[in-house]
Amino acid sequence: MAAKKAFPLRISEDIFQAVRRWSDDELRSVNAQIEYVLRDALRKAGRLPRPGDQNNESPETGKNK
Repeated sequence: MAAKKAFPLRISEDIFQAVRRWSDDELRSVNAQIEYVLRDALRKAGRLPRPGDQNNESPETGKNK
């Protein structure tokens, strides 16, 4: 499993409540739901590094992050 990085996130109350309702519907924590949505968006945009990619380059630019 990849290491996780903790960081504070500031979002409006209405967005947080919408994500909370969505996460409740899908039996996830709010944190897990946010990670799921971000991962899905990154995958669709072609910006998610492939599993096992050692150099951690962005597929789109070829530059190291």
